[in-house]
Order: sequence, then structure tokens, then C-alpha cells
Amino acid sequence: MKQSIVHIALVVKDYDEAIAFYTQKLNFSLVEDTYQPEQDKRWVVVSPPGSNGVTLLLARASKSEQEPFIGNQSGGRVFLFLNTDDFWRDYEAMKAKQIKFVREPKKQDYGMVAVFEDLYGNLWDLLELSTDHPIHKRSI
Repeated sequence: MKQSIVHIALVVKDYDEAIAFYTQKLNFSLVEDTYQPEQDKRWVVVSPPGSNGVTLLLARASKSEQEPFIGNQSGGRVFLFLNTDDFWRDYEAMKAKQIKFVREPKKQDYGMVAVFEDLYGNLWDLLELSTDHPIHKRSI
């Protein structure tokens, strides 16, 4: 049996501002942006550069009950983890694009990590996993 997680839905306030942030600030690729008239919504998918794994589905809050979760999908915990092959290259590029880091870079047993906010305040880890980390070994 082979299964995989394909998308993670991220609740956003506005499709276009979210697309701009992820494509211009984080250099993600816009994979799909399709209008679905029967539900009056868009199917918007973005992906980190060079990734062939999980993608982000940018899901606009369509009900008032969903709006409080914009920027706080995980109750203030780090929600998403962006692994890179060059931590310092990406960290410096993100700083140059005014990405707000709320925890500065730190060497951990599992690799380098710093915590940043997306445009709505969701927390992300920027990671470069060490070569002996189980996930790193799996991706080789």
C-alpha cells in the first residue's frame, strides 16, 4: 500500500494577497488557480520550489466561523515546516524580503531552525535537517 498527503488547507483572508505572499516572498510556485462556479470559490494550490511532495491549498475563509482561524490554525504553535537544502541562503533571502522571524536561527540536534510568520501570523519553521535525520535519509 502506498498513500501520501497531497494538500494541507491553509485558511486565508484573500486569495490574491496570499498568492502574492507565497509566490513573491517565499518563491513558491502557483500550481493551480481554478475558479469553481458551483461553490463560488477558487482552488488555489502553491508549492515550495523544487518540491514534489505536499502542497498548500490556499482556502479563503468562506464563513464567519472560519475567519477567527486565519493566522491561528494551530493555536499559536508552529504549524508548517519548510525544509531547505541551504538554510542560510533562504534565511537571508527571506530577511531581505521583510519576512518576520520571531525566533532567530538556532542549531539543534536535528539541524538548523528559525521560526517565521506568514502574512497572517501563522508560525513556520525554516529548517535544514541534519544529514542523519530520519526524514533527510528518507528523501535521499
